[in-house]
Amino acid sequence: MPGIVGHLVSRGLEACSQNYHAAKAEVHTFQLPAWGIAMLWATAIVFLALMSAIRYTYGEVVATLTMIESSTETTYVKAEPHSDDPDAPLTETDKTNEKTSLVEPEVLLVKPALITSKLRTTMKHLRSRGGFLSRFRGLSLWLVYHFVAHQTHHLLMRFTGYGLIPSSLTAVATVVLLGRLNMTWTHIVVSEPSAKWWGLRIPDRKSWVKIAPATAVFALAEQLTVALPHGLFNAWNLDEYNHNPSHFGEISEAERKMVVTQYFAVAALAVALAVLLVIPASVTLTRVQASMLPEEDESIVPFDRSFGGKVTPEVVGGSGKLGILEAWKSFDWAARIRLMKLYGKIAAIQVIITMMFVAIIGAELKMIMGDNLTVGIGGVETNGGWEIVAVPDGQ
Repeated sequence: MPGIVGHLVSRGLEACSQNYHAAKAEVHTFQLPAWGIAMLWATAIVFLALMSAIRYTYGEVVATLTMIESSTETTYVKAEPHSDDPDAPLTETDKTNEKTSLVEPEVLLVKPALITSKLRTTMKHLRSRGGFLSRFRGLSLWLVYHFVAHQTHHLLMRFTGYGLIPSSLTAVATVVLLGRLNMTWTHIVVSEPSAKWWGLRIPDRKSWVKIAPATAVFALAEQLTVALPHGLFNAWNLDEYNHNPSHFGEISEAERKMVVTQYFAVAALAVALAVLLVIPASVTLTRVQASMLPEEDESIVPFDRSFGGKVTPEVVGGSGKLGILEAWKSFDWAARIRLMKLYGKIAAIQVIITMMFVAIIGAELKMIMGDNLTVGIGGVETNGGWEIVAVPDGQ
């Protein structure tokens, strides 16, 4: 198997190199008409809107509900297990000993399926609570939070500098400073719909002290997931091929294989760090935030506010929140697997939609360009509009 993969990679690199040299030998330009530009832009906007909706609804809202939902047991008592007759006696007689005893009821403990076990049941549950727009619950605050975070981050970097380490540290500081806004969004998502404006639901300053440690852990995990692959990317000087793609066609086949391997290694490291650091940190933060949900807010999915007795209310002298370690430990393996399945489904949906839109854009380019459309395509912006640089057939 490794030999076959190596052969396929080798042939693919060889084909890319041949296409590159062919494109360099002779190119033609085709200026897109205004209607073609409008159609491509409209398609791109629809694609971005759809991908953003999927990311927010499934990757943010549904994922948050999955992180906090807990199973509940429902008790059913069957008063007459031995007879379906409504007039049957509640006592039975032992003819041998001539004794009469009460019929003991049969008690059944039933665990209903979790709402977040399937995307369809989750969306159906949300629609039943808040209609179609319930999938976008908390969106206005989410947009405000990210806008404020972006501005705050850049403001802090004016004082610390724009290097990798200063940028990472200021990003952590920004997330921690805005911890109350983040917690407010979580409370909106996990609670029943409320007419109260989100600005009135922001917790007091004492809550920031309680949530800051879990927020800092999450922010550090995020920055490590970005900084470590970025550092490896720079150490291997892979940025050179981004700024100067022609260099890839000029190096030897062995070097091209090495570059492709390095790209895959960087991507694999980023995925591994996301799974091992970011997801656990995100689960921990969300569960700590949910443990601080105000008493007057009802949760939209079942979850144990005491988290198995690990949360002691402030009125009895407790902290009123879940600890960092308890937040992760109480998230059992069944819940972890359910969450990873959700992320897998989201990735599959995004891949399918991306492939679909690539096919649509290809069909649109064929419609616009006709026979001028070939394998190698690049776009160039000119004063007269957009020009498509296309390799002619047969090159």
